Amino acid sequence: MRKFLIFFSFAILCACGPRSGKSASDAPAKREFPQVEVPSMYTDPLERAGFAAGHFWDRFTDTAKVYACDSATVNGVPLPALESQMGLFASLLGELPADQGARAVGRLYDRADAFERKFPDSNVFEELNRLTRHYLYDPNSPVRNEDLYFFYVDRLGKSDLIDNGYRMGYEWDARMCSLNRVGTPATDFSFTDTRGRVRTLYGVKAEYTVLIFGNPGCQACQEIMTDMESTPEVSTLIDSGRLQVVDVYIDQEIDDWRAHIPEYPARWINGYDHNYAIRMDLIYNVRGIPSIYLLDAEKTVLLKDATPERVLTALANL
Repeated sequence: MRKFLIFFSFAILCACGPRSGKSASDAPAKREFPQVEVPSMYTDPLERAGFAAGHFWDRFTDTAKVYACDSATVNGVPLPALESQMGLFASLLGELPADQGARAVGRLYDRADAFERKFPDSNVFEELNRLTRHYLYDPNSPVRNEDLYFFYVDRLGKSDLIDNGYRMGYEWDARMCSLNRVGTPATDFSFTDTRGRVRTLYGVKAEYTVLIFGNPGCQACQEIMTDMESTPEVSTLIDSGRLQVVDVYIDQEIDDWRAHIPEYPARWINGYDHNYAIRMDLIYNVRGIPSIYLLDAEKTVLLKDATPERVLTALANL
């Protein structure tokens, strides 16, 4: 069991038990974020984490009372504290099975929606929408997860609480999040390799494929090259033929890409998108560079737009 789950479960255990606080009518205008209380009947750390994620926002979005809402406070909780809690929630989601994470995100949306309908002048709905997008969809977020954000933004794109102009933006985000989801076949495409040969993603034969959409001038791309080449488990997978690494340049400055070819690991398959399909046809949702996928032998998506750390951990566990 990962250390995060153990630590989080211990923290929740310490928070359990009856509380003797004031009633809602006597509550102060500002407050600390109300922590979830996990029943003692849940003893397994993963079960406790699942309950905590599923009910993380229940007390904060309790419609019995609305607290102070202003530029610095969201339903009585200082904005920095709320941001910290959303970060914790997003981290917790990443430790759970996908179906549990999806249910927790759906419940967050349900609670935010219900609060907005009762207290339309509060800032709860707006701030939860913003923070959910920031942590689960921002390409720079270390806990981003497009598949989980889909279950939130898809609802926003259909909500009568959202103005038409904003709703179209959410509909677009939902559409992009639906591309190449974990558990679905990755979209095939053709590319030209360093020898000028036209190849396809599905023509790459290996038990696993790491697909990288990168850029030769990108420092983060250089770092993932170094990390993958210096990780013994990854090297063993490549040497044995179980793993192929496919790095595809998706922008138009092909001469610049060619100038950097010597920097790419020789045992990787390196190429460029000669049809410019990734950018123009939007067959992948590449919002930041590098964007990394892990695929199985049938090119089913195992990890989508994952952080280098998640990819390296998954490969090491193979």
